[in-house]
Amino acid sequence: MKITLKGNPISSQHIYKMRSFGKFVSMYISKRGKEVKASYQQQASEQWKGKMLEGDVEIDIKLYFGTKRKSDWDNFHKVSMDALSGIVWVDDVQIQKAVVEKFYDKDFPRIELTINEIE
Repeated sequence: MKITLKGNPISSQHIYKMRSFGKFVSMYISKRGKEVKASYQQQASEQWKGKMLEGDVEIDIKLYFGTKRKSDWDNFHKVSMDALSGIVWVDDVQIQKAVVEKFYDKDFPRIELTINEIE
């Protein structure tokens, strides 16, 4: 199954923040992060018509950036994986294999996900 999440992929560094309470540090999702996650959840719900996957999953992630700015591949899919939990799969811990590729598309930045349950 294929899902396309519209919009420029956003780095987890811009979405997840840390705050300190004395010796304790906690991570939280920013307002912008909540908006992006909600958008991804809405888009995924509209496209995913199958039942929620319960077994192991493999995923192919194609990141299409709107700019040619250099970026680390591993910072740009966390929020999308979290957003699909409870819609496509029970939890993103089910992902056993992931292939991530980066591309440039000035006119249509997006994240394309091809998801398969491993049998």
